[in-house]
Amino acid sequence: MEEKARKISEEDIRHVAQLARLHIEPGDVSTFTRQMGEILSYVEKLDEADTRDVPAAAHVLPICNALREDEVRPSLDPEDVLKNAPKRDGQDFLVPRVIG
Repeated sequence: MEEKARKISEEDIRHVAQLARLHIEPGDVSTFTRQMGEILSYVEKLDEADTRDVPAAAHVLPICNALREDEVRPSLDPEDVLKNAPKRDGQDFLVPRVIG
């Protein structure tokens, strides 16, 4: 297992930490290298699983969109919609300017 655990170097750990803007104490680099190597070895074991008869899926549960059919329905009366508007211009809401 130790041989497989060396798939990633200490320099790789330092580089990833720099990219992620993480500060790692110099004494912790070897620990993280060993741990990341063990994780990568475990993930490598997943390649051994026979998945030939397993259908590709984006989600583990059988889900589907719960959408209703579109149907034409009467919309709100413009006067009812605008009756509580603080300011309006005909059938438009007037709002404060937010972009110069």
